Amino acid sequence: MPSRHSIEQIKQFFIAHPEVVGATGNVIRDGINGAGISFEDAQELVAQHEERNFSPNCIVTGLDGLYGCNMAYRSSAIGSARFDERLSLYGWQEDVDFAASISRHGRLVKTFAFAGVHRGVKFGRTSGVRLGYSQVINPSYLVKKGTMSKRFAGRLIIRNVLANHVKCLRPEPWVDRAGRAKGNWIGMFDLMRGRLTPERIEGL
Repeated sequence: MPSRHSIEQIKQFFIAHPEVVGATGNVIRDGINGAGISFEDAQELVAQHEERNFSPNCIVTGLDGLYGCNMAYRSSAIGSARFDERLSLYGWQEDVDFAASISRHGRLVKTFAFAGVHRGVKFGRTSGVRLGYSQVINPSYLVKKGTMSKRFAGRLIIRNVLANHVKCLRPEPWVDRAGRAKGNWIGMFDLMRGRLTPERIEGL
């Protein structure tokens, strides 16, 4: 849920920083690692942020990728670039892939110029098995494509696979850890066979 001022603030940010082609804004609260944030709570959080009037038109730091829940791009830098449709359904890591394709034209940065709440709602998402498969195959596919480093992909895969297997013992009510772990193993068997087909989740 973006601040009502976000569009104007994004416009002013890109005017002030012509070298920047993409930016991640200020994530006021992130519900992705919890049960999620309700619509009403998100409204309240955004309203509180707007009352503080904290939106300096500044660059906080440079980034290698942008966070999909709160990112904006300069349209002239996008050109003919598009999201990779082989990263099917939930499109896990498509934000990293797209950012890498745009970064050749200029800087990717973090800013406080615009803001919003990432609700992280849990309904309407892909199944645990499908996401678990993507957690292994999508980073591997992006390494081959050249939009993700081997080191980053390795950390991402190991972290998620370990979390799914450890938390299977006491899973969060909103996460299908057993399904994710199953998907991880399907992905690992495909990876060992050299099968980098992220679109396979459509049949799982």
